[in-house]
Amino acid sequence: MTILWSGLALGAVYTLVAVGYNIVFVSSNTFNFAQAQLMMVGTFVAYTGLVTLDLPVLVVAVIATVTVMILAGLEELVAIRPVHDHHSQLVTTLGVATLINGATQLIWGSEPLTVPFFGSADPVTVLGGRAYPVEIALLILAVVLVVALGRFGTRTVTGLALLGVSEDREAATLRGVNVRAVALGAFAASGALAGFLGLFVGPKTFAVATLGAALAIKGFVALAIGGFGSLPGALVGGLTVGLVESFTALELGAQYSNIAVFVVLIVILMVRPAGLFGRVRERVV
Repeated sequence: MTILWSGLALGAVYTLVAVGYNIVFVSSNTFNFAQAQLMMVGTFVAYTGLVTLDLPVLVVAVIATVTVMILAGLEELVAIRPVHDHHSQLVTTLGVATLINGATQLIWGSEPLTVPFFGSADPVTVLGGRAYPVEIALLILAVVLVVALGRFGTRTVTGLALLGVSEDREAATLRGVNVRAVALGAFAASGALAGFLGLFVGPKTFAVATLGAALAIKGFVALAIGGFGSLPGALVGGLTVGLVESFTALELGAQYSNIAVFVVLIVILMVRPAGLFGRVRERVV
């Protein structure tokens, strides 16, 4: 059971990255390759606030949230808005991810930094397995976030506007939706979420300059397994990746965990090309 809890917690991290991908994808049909790097920045800001500056947790949470939110908003204004082709936007967001990787390494170095968890650091026994409080917190956050965003998307005017933009940008514009403001808001919201979650992800993964690249790949795989645009799919996909990775490392060795994850991805896409919860849309040519 201990490896089960560890795998679920790791899967929760991938879920949180996939949820950030989905927020932007639903609002603008754009895949933000820099989402994982934004979460990485959140872990570094959390380390700086909690360890270097010794600030209260709430203050650090606000600083991390606002800092990464501003960074994500700037990304939308500089790397997305001037570029109208979605394929080119993939390149520009990948460029932003590369710049963030380099900047974090210059500022904080390449050594892993331990981000303390503001709760207890002692493991607890849950259903016969040992789990750290941060792992339980990550699981709870992933589930609550998926449920809350699902309700937000169907029961609020802003959420319905996001769905409308996703379905048909031109029709949404004609109905009075400010498409540019929605896109900027989605990027800012995904950035704010990534910054806040840095306080929880950092204690699980450490703050390290290679974290963004690792989370980007696994978050993308989780999204592909669950289905683009599906929040429940992000949860199922993320937990699946985490469990496959953990159990493969236990049984076969860590060097085979990535191979196993991509084998599962290929098998699922062969059966369900749009992912477990994805929808195939018909296009008129």
